[in-house]
Amino acid sequence: MNLGIIFLSEMVGTAMLVLLGTGVVANVALAKNKGHNGGFLMVNIGWGLAVFAGVIVSYASGAHLNPAVTLGLTANYLGKGVTEFVPGIPVDGASILTYISAQLVGAFIGAVFCWLAYKQHFDAEPEPANKLGVFSTGPAIRSYAWNLITEIIGTFVLVFVILGFSYGGTPAELGAIPVAFLVIAIGASLGGPTGYAINPARDLGPRIAHALLPIKGKGASDWGYSWVPVVGPIIGGLIAGWAALVLLPVLS
Repeated sequence: MNLGIIFLSEMVGTAMLVLLGTGVVANVALAKNKGHNGGFLMVNIGWGLAVFAGVIVSYASGAHLNPAVTLGLTANYLGKGVTEFVPGIPVDGASILTYISAQLVGAFIGAVFCWLAYKQHFDAEPEPANKLGVFSTGPAIRSYAWNLITEIIGTFVLVFVILGFSYGGTPAELGAIPVAFLVIAIGASLGGPTGYAINPARDLGPRIAHALLPIKGKGASDWGYSWVPVVGPIIGGLIAGWAALVLLPVLS
């Protein structure tokens, strides 16, 4: 095991996650698709299964696929005295940078492939907001402070429950299935206000792709909001990592 394998694993897994996740949004939101107007629950289910697929192809790295998960695990592991993310990969600055950079690159790649798959439908869609909504999240009611709180809470749930799995909260034989159901649950329960990024790479990588790709009539990339789905998940992930140190040993 080395950092090159970690980078490749996280890049491929995050690309798969974002391709399928943005793909379900494109299917629902863009004109002339067979899934057009399929509804928010269809999006929730699609994202959950996208996470499942991403985790399946990135077991070598531990399948973080999310900077908030990487940082939450770091906070938790350092507090417990755990020294490696996976065997041979220490919890240090170089490995953290490798994980997060791979996740951002993978998210960008996944978004580009989504655009290629739906190219004609992007061209046929008249609303720039629907095109941006495929790539990145946005608030139903724009209020940066409250949007930030929503992202913190949603990401806290994600990271705290993932850490709960490691305390014996779910049989290991189930693999990625519990994470998929967890993401569906977060979307269905907490996703309405902001579209539940709960992952800085998932939002930032595709937003950059939206800005760079030659998408017909795409409009602006809403950079004014872009910090919320980055900062909120990082805060939520770190709080979850620290809270798990105190609560999960008692609750497990």
